[in-house]
Formats: sequence, structure tokens, C-alpha cells
Amino acid sequence: MFSLIPADAPRDRIEPYKAEISRRFHESVVEARRRGGIDLYVPLKLRGDQEFNLGASLLVAETTLPKRLREAPPTDPGELAVQLLSRDGEDIDVASGEVDGAIAVRREYVAESDRRHVIQAASRRVEYVISVPGDASRWFVAAFSTVGGGSPRDELADVLVEWFDAVMATFRWRHG
Repeated sequence: MFSLIPADAPRDRIEPYKAEISRRFHESVVEARRRGGIDLYVPLKLRGDQEFNLGASLLVAETTLPKRLREAPPTDPGELAVQLLSRDGEDIDVASGEVDGAIAVRREYVAESDRRHVIQAASRRVEYVISVPGDASRWFVAAFSTVGGGSPRDELADVLVEWFDAVMATFRWRHG
């Protein structure tokens, strides 16, 4: 984002802007780590010789089971997927299936802005929670978020969600 600032811009006007961008990005990274994040991707699109932020991010994490499931964990990943699907009080579109032969749950919802958690605008979220083959207690999470073109339900958001679903359709486990 700093590369978009004109070289001749007055330093006293630019420094507060740069400090705010840095602060927000740092807070996002801290929040991602708090949520068990392993990787955080913020895609940029090239436009000519400039870049612009697509208003999207992808967090990759390994999750722990919710407390209610840690106390009495199902031994079958399929049972766990059913329990993950049943979450009270949330307006979530959910589906289950497989990704590369592993049980998977796909959740989609709109998260409202919440400045306490670095969320500056409403965003559309799509999460894939996938069981790690051979270990029912470990789950891989790929969490995608976008503000679209200003609305989490606009055409750009739809296209970006389709892109993320296509990425996850090609996900493969590689055993080392």
C-alpha cells in the first residue's frame, strides 16, 4: 500500500497514514495468531504497474476442538463434523462433505464490523474445516474473508468466494 503514495507527497501528511496502516495490519496479524493462525495471506492485484488490495484475506490455521467436544470428543471425524455444523444462534450456511478424502465442513456467513477485534467493516466469511487424515483430534482451517467492493454480498464478493471455493476444490494432502 505504501507504494501507492506519490514520492512527492508531504511527509507530515503521509506519516500518520502509514502509521495507521501499519497499526491495523499489525493488529490483524496479532488477531490471526490469537486464533491459531499459521499463515495469513492478503492478496494484491496488479493493475498496470500499480497494486491494489482486493479487500480480502486468507488465514490458515490448525484448530483445537471446542471445549464441549474436548470433554467428550467423538472418535469418528464424521460425528465431529455433525457437531461442528450445529452451532446455536448464528445465521450460517453450512455444508459437509470431503476434501481430498478427508471429512470437511464448509461454513459461510457475514460478520458485522467489530472494532474490538480489528474488523473495520462487515465481511463475508467462508471457512473450510477439514479433518487431518489419521488424527481425528486435529483439524485444518482455511478461513477466507472479503469486504467485496464495499458490501459483503456484492458481485465482487461473490466472485472472490467462488475463487476461494475453487482453490479449496484443488486442496490436496501431501504426506511427507
